[in-house]
Parts: sequence; C-alpha cells; structure tokens
Amino acid sequence: MADSMSDGAAAVASRPQGDSSPEICITCRHLADCVHRSRQPAPIQFCELYEEVRWSADMVAAIIDRNRDARGGLISILEGIQAKWGYLPEGALRVVAERTGRSLLEIYGVATFYRAFSLEPRGKHLCSVCVGTACHVRNAPQVYQQFSKELGVEAGHTTADGEFTLETVNCLGACALGPIVVMDGRYFSKVGTRQVRGILDKTRDGLDRVEPATDDRVFPVEVYCARCNHSLMDRECLVEGYPSVRVTISFGRKHGWLLLSSLYGSYTIESEHEIPEDTVANFFCPHCHSELAGATDCPLCAAPMVPLIVRGGGMVQICSRRGCRSHMLDVDGVNL
Repeated sequence: MADSMSDGAAAVASRPQGDSSPEICITCRHLADCVHRSRQPAPIQFCELYEEVRWSADMVAAIIDRNRDARGGLISILEGIQAKWGYLPEGALRVVAERTGRSLLEIYGVATFYRAFSLEPRGKHLCSVCVGTACHVRNAPQVYQQFSKELGVEAGHTTADGEFTLETVNCLGACALGPIVVMDGRYFSKVGTRQVRGILDKTRDGLDRVEPATDDRVFPVEVYCARCNHSLMDRECLVEGYPSVRVTISFGRKHGWLLLSSLYGSYTIESEHEIPEDTVANFFCPHCHSELAGATDCPLCAAPMVPLIVRGGGMVQICSRRGCRSHMLDVDGVNL
C-alpha cells in the first residue's frame, strides 16, 4: 500500500527499465492512500476507482485543439472543460487565453454570461430552486429556505461533504407548475416545504427513472439554438400533445427533418426518414443551418452530445446516437 506521495513516486520508479507506458495512478486523487496499486503490475492503465486529482494543461490543450476552428469555438471549448471537470478552473481559463490569443477578460465575460457555466466546483448533486415571480408568489422563498436549512448552506454554495450544491434560478418556463425544483436534472413541481426532506432523501438514495407518461415531475421545456438563439419549438407539430422540437439531421446520404418530444426524459421522436438503430446523426439548426455540436461526448456510448439552450437559463444535451437514451440537463441560476 502506498502511504504517501513519496511512496507512490517510488513505486513508479520501480517499473522495469524500458517500460515507458503511461500510468494513470500519478494523476489520481486516491494515490496517497490507495490499497489496490501495490497488488497490480505496473503500469496501471485502467482502474474503476480512478478520479483525476485536478485539471491538466495538456487535457485543456486537447479540448482547445479539437474546437479551435468550430463556429462558436470558445463556447465549445468552455463546454468541453466544464464537462470534463464539472466547472471552469481559473488555471484552465488562463490556458485557453494563452492558446487562443483571446483576452482573459473576454473569456471570463463569456463564462459569466452563460449561466450553464460555473467558476467553482459543484457538489455531487445539483439542487436548483426556481424563485421567479410565478414561483415566488407560491411560496418559493420558503421552499428555498427549507432546502438551505436542511443542507446548511446558502445559494451558490456546496455542502461540506461535497454532496449538494444549492442554487436558485429565475425562471424555467413552467410557471403554472411552480414552485419548481430541479434535482440532478429531475423536475419536481408544486413543491412545498414538507416535501423538501423527501426530495433530498430520494436524491441520496438515487432518483427513480423518469416515466414521461406517469411522472408529474416531467413537463415540457422550450429550447433554442445554441448558435443563433432562435427557438426550435414547432407549435404546429405536436409530439405527445406538446409542441415538438424541430431540427434538421443528416446520416449517410439522407437529410431531413426530425421532431423531438419537448418532455424532458421522453425518447419519442418523429422523423422524415427511418433512422437505423445505432446510427450517429449530425444535427443542424433549421434556421441558421449551423451544426448543433458541442465538445461533450456521451458518457454511455461516446457519440457526440447535441447541446440545446433552455429558456430561462441552462442547457440540455442529448446523445446523437439512435437508440442511446443518454441526456443531461444543466440548470444554473447563479454564477459561482
């Protein structure tokens, strides 16, 4: 067992000469007290317990190079950095400034303008409480105060154990269902103070899978193109009884329209062409015709994620692979 960083360094030095393969342990935050490393032959290149200790300039550079020439490249770069480390480290932003030739002031301006970005690490669970006007008059401030009391932190802060980050948002576009609380991308509507502890307990235990047809936490969201900021909602073509999200897709030699359900958590689609299972499609805005491509890959299948801006702040990302059900919602009401 490695009892210290110096012990870990000694273990690295004891590899057979001529073995120059990289070892992930030296960048793992568990290196100092790892009980598995000494039992495995060096170099270790895969470990289920691996957690990166901090951001790395080399990895930031790789994200920059991947997105340097993309339209809206700076936003894509920042998306990639936040997807990797959960926030935008100051040092990483300085690397972006140095390698792109942009001023640090400009980069911070973009990072603080979009509420989907965070300048401080977040907890394992993200709790967003809507305090917009419609929710406010339905006792949202009391709901927020109850969350603050239960967690022991104010909005914009993370609990000491790193489990929860508490935030407020101004509007989620579903005013009739307020007060609204979003916990790790799961929506809870008409929340009262007596429900707060139950929501926290469910989150700690693991939130149930969302079923759009029966789960009253699910409601439609309105999304916009991340490039031109034009609404993607098609109010004439309904899917599951709600305005659909219209985009243009291409795969193989086919090109046509795609309608997505606007219910977060639903996988219902309608398309001009049949999309074979496991096909990775390219998504485009039907208004500015820009490709809807971010810097994030699907955590399940490694296909590119498609970023869409949520009305009221935040971003939803869906996997571009047919059949994959990965999606992520990031709603941030404050700039940390």
